[in-house]
Amino acid sequence: MSGPVMLAHMLLERLSWRKQPRTPEPDLVMDDPAQIAAFQACGRRDGVLGPVYFYNAVQALPAILPGDRVLDLACGPANQLAEMADLNPDTEFVGVDIAPHMLAQARETLAQHRLDNVQLTQADICRLEQFDDASFDAVTCTLSLHHLEDTLALAQALREAARVLRPGGGVFLADFGRLRRRATQAYFAHDREAEQSPQFTQDYHNSLRAAFSPQELRAAAQVLPAGLRWHATALAPFLLIARHPRHDGTHGPAAARARQRHARMSAAQQRDLQALAGWFRAGGLSLPFPLA
Repeated sequence: MSGPVMLAHMLLERLSWRKQPRTPEPDLVMDDPAQIAAFQACGRRDGVLGPVYFYNAVQALPAILPGDRVLDLACGPANQLAEMADLNPDTEFVGVDIAPHMLAQARETLAQHRLDNVQLTQADICRLEQFDDASFDAVTCTLSLHHLEDTLALAQALREAARVLRPGGGVFLADFGRLRRRATQAYFAHDREAEQSPQFTQDYHNSLRAAFSPQELRAAAQVLPAGLRWHATALAPFLLIARHPRHDGTHGPAAARARQRHARMSAAQQRDLQALAGWFRAGGLSLPFPLA
């Protein structure tokens, strides 16, 4: 996630005037066991997405307080959810996903991490009918909104998120932003292909092509708390984060657990994490606290 080739692509993105049309995911619901297995493998702590998920979990800390009830939308195989739940053991998490096979994998992931502060429920994030109004203290969603069919579905999902969120509640959203050049999309999808399965490479490319633009995401998110703050990677919105913080993220136990987790990462994972943090820092978003 760093180096001269990536820098060149990001500069070309910055200079490009073209607007890439959005291509929705071929399968709006990922419920194929082979796809799920590839996705879960790359999202493990030792997988290519491991540092990304840890970064998101740390950046989500300002939106979450001990004792909260947090809804994680489209939790998938729960790699990201497990990172958040591990850093916040005194918080109750509810992960929802529409795909039965995905939820089965999520249960395995949570069992492997020995987490007891997470519940899983099958639900369509555009119709959260089983949850009452204002029944959650915070809502999170990471790398999932691009799976929605169109901007109407995006708006409906975020309206539902706003409905179940208590007034002034925390929000953490992270997703890809739609890039302007096909070459840049291909670069990100194939850059680490030696470390990921062909299935994941194809799914990753599809996800980048299905990403919403920053403008589309901001428009749909207007229903969320007024203090929502948007951040993007420098030069081009390869990744976007929207957060409604409730504190500075440095409260003791969670920060301490994050530092311990960082110390156990390999040198290569720490480099990937530092590179991602650097792109966001150059875009104006720093980590809530030093990890080392």
